[in-house]
Amino acid sequence: MIRITENIFINENEIKEEFVRSSGPGGQNVNKVSTAVQLRFDVINSSLPQNVKERLIKISGKKTTAEGILIIDARKFRSQEKNREDALQRLILLIEKATHEPKKRIKTKPSKVAKEKRLSDKKRKSEIKSFRRNKDYLK
Repeated sequence: MIRITENIFINENEIKEEFVRSSGPGGQNVNKVSTAVQLRFDVINSSLPQNVKERLIKISGKKTTAEGILIIDARKFRSQEKNREDALQRLILLIEKATHEPKKRIKTKPSKVAKEKRLSDKKRKSEIKSFRRNKDYLK
């Protein structure tokens, strides 16, 4: 069991890892060893609460397929184990971020003082610009 928060856990068997060859620096090692990790997590069929699932799909964006599978590519390090840990940490951070419910915005109206200040500022700007005009040109 992988602990996300105090009361949210995910099973390790819900996560599938696939090792692929990585691009970038590494010399001949890149051509021989599969160090990059492609982590797959089925969000829809997971044991997460429904509201967390919905936020996770929304937060992850293009990382989630149409079937609801979250794919995380980790190829930052040259070792397979470090890439594996990196992918898992990124998954945990995403799920943890999805557990936080966003604050609902409370609609407010500008105060009377704020409206008056805005209008007086507009008037002042208008007067400044009117002084820039060439008076002879307007005649």
